[in-house]
Amino acid sequence: MDVVAIMEALAEQGVTVLFKADAERMAERRKPWTFVASGTSLRDDILVRTEGASVEQCLEACLPRLRELGFSLPE
Repeated sequence: MDVVAIMEALAEQGVTVLFKADAERMAERRKPWTFVASGTSLRDDILVRTEGASVEQCLEACLPRLRELGFSLPE
């Protein structure tokens, strides 16, 4: 998956995207990655968010939801 292409595609559609790697959670061997998508283009100010063990795990959880909401994303 091309994370940059996904983030750019969402940004072009009015979605703010944040990926975060948490050093404290990583040191504790907990899910260190967080994905958050927000913005006025998400109806009713919906927030799409997840935590995962990897970037890919976060995307696998959130991309289907974003597609359900009508956003166009690269494969």
